[in-house]
This record gives sequence, structure tokens and C-alpha cells, in this order.
Amino acid sequence: MDQLPLLPTMGVGSYASPGWFVLFRSQMRDGRIGSDDVREALDDATRIAVLDQIEAGIDILTDGELRRQRFVYEMFDSVEGLERVAPGRKLGVPGYDMAPHFNVVDPIRSPRGFGVVEDFEALRAVAPDRALKVALPGPLTFALPLKSSGRDVGDIMDEIAAMVSEEVAALAEAGASYIQIDEPALPHPPLGLTHAEAAAIINRVVRGFPGRVGVHVCFGNNAGRPMADRRFDRLMDAMEALECDQLVLEFANREMADVKLLGPLSEKFDIAAGVIDVKNFHLETIEEVANRIRRCLDFVPAEKLSITGDCGFSALPRYLARQKMQAMAAGARAVRETL
Repeated sequence: MDQLPLLPTMGVGSYASPGWFVLFRSQMRDGRIGSDDVREALDDATRIAVLDQIEAGIDILTDGELRRQRFVYEMFDSVEGLERVAPGRKLGVPGYDMAPHFNVVDPIRSPRGFGVVEDFEALRAVAPDRALKVALPGPLTFALPLKSSGRDVGDIMDEIAAMVSEEVAALAEAGASYIQIDEPALPHPPLGLTHAEAAAIINRVVRGFPGRVGVHVCFGNNAGRPMADRRFDRLMDAMEALECDQLVLEFANREMADVKLLGPLSEKFDIAAGVIDVKNFHLETIEEVANRIRRCLDFVPAEKLSITGDCGFSALPRYLARQKMQAMAAGARAVRETL
């Protein structure tokens, strides 16, 4: 990380799927693909995601999360103690109500982990000499689609926190030095938790990690749609209570609203500011990106600011994701050259 330039650029986590990979996924679901075919395709898709980032000029690389299906939901296949509930709506526009939900029927655990260590190792194999970040869903996000089914909420969250903590510890053992906890559930905590309780649970998960920790506070990006009240001011106490090194926050799709709040936040945290709107097909110009970065620099010291997208690129077609990454890197370079 010491080799990074001023205003380093990075993706949030997920990347847009190549067209062939979408078709491959459908054949996987149909059972027409062998295990060796799956392994080869996942490796190839990861290489494409990493190469697109390198070609765009991104400084901190992620694996693109193409080895996962829909961010977190495939991970539930590795989690014991849950009963899947089919969504009640399957017709019409894609939405959060189409995602699976789960009843908690037994203690929650994932004895073999839920695959993020394997994702990190695949990323490191492709880009062994680059700055790397590995993102994983946080405990609130795992709890978001759950119904307690009469079990004590405190017990459920203890079990989820332990499960995610084990994955974080395994990442540290595998050599990961920079992790990001994704928490689209922090703006509206699940299972009746308060914001203070939610922040405390995140802290329990990351407290033992020996490297750099970012927390991504997101308002939702399923099919490019948010799912929460998108005011940061109501989350200030919760964010300031987090025990992490960096906050990863979205601003571009909110027309840079609340950017002044980066002043007090940057007194405690490094900031990764979202200056690319991944929920919009509008392609930013280099100057638009540069102007958004300059707005952030009005409140954050340059040495504490990283440049990113509002969220992952998975809800965009790949051609547009590539162009937006290129604009992001070029905008950062343009501002960097003036500092």
C-alpha cells in the first residue's frame, strides 16, 4: 500500500459480468457443466475482471466477485441453520422482494467458510504484485434476509458475527492485508437492531483483523436501485462509532449531497469517496469526475482520500463499466497532477 499514488483509485468490489459468463451461469444452473468447466470459467472471469481494472489504470484491485452469484445470496448455500423461503413475487421488474429470504430454524454456522478466502487466493494468483482489496458481506447484510422464527435476536446476531469473524480470521491467515466489510444493511438495520447495536456488531467482526479495514456503507444496488433513506446525516453517530480505518461512501448518484460531512468523518477515518454513478447509464466525462474529486478535497486532506465508484459495477453492462472505470482513473490523474 505504501507504493500507491496520491488519490488512489479502486473498485468497490463487484464487476460487470462478461456476456459469455452470464450464459455460462445459466448452464451451470441447468446442470450442464462439469466441475472442471466451472473452475476454468471462474478463473477466466476473474482474470477478465482484473485485466479490465489494470487496463483502466485502477490502483487497488478487487476480484470482481464474479465467483459469487448476486453478492451474498450464493453464500447462504454454505450456511447451516436456515430454511429458504421462495419469494412471493417472481414477475415484473427485478427488485429486492424477488430475492430469497430465510427462516432461522437452527444455530447459524458455516463450518467450511463461505468462499471469500478462495476468492482472495484467486485474485492474488492473477495479480500477485499489485495492491489488493477483498470485500465481503458484513454481519448485518447476512442478517437482512432472515426471519428470526421465534429465536432470540441476540443469539442470532452472535452466531452470524462469529461466522463472519471466522472468515475474516481465515483471510488474515491467507495473507490478506486489506478487507472491506460491505454493509448495505447499516442504513436500516435488520431484526429490530438500533444503529448503535448494528455498529457494535460490525466492530466485533473486524476488531481482530491485523491489516487495513474499510467499511462500505451502501444504500442498495440491486438492479441499480437503492433501498433506503439515503441521508448520511442520520447515520453519523453509527459511522463515527465504527472501529475501522476507512469509510467507503457513495456521493455521485446523490449529486454529491452530504459531502460536507466528510470533514468531521475524515478526522477519524480515511475516506473512499464514490465519484462514479454506477446506478446511471450516463457516462461521466473526465472533468465531471475531476470536479467531484475537487468537491471532496474541500473537506478531506488529499492523503486521506481514495477514489472509487458509488458501489459495485455488477448492475451495469461490461462495456459501460469499463468506460466508467477509465473515466474514474483519468479524473483522478487529472486532479493528482494539480496537487
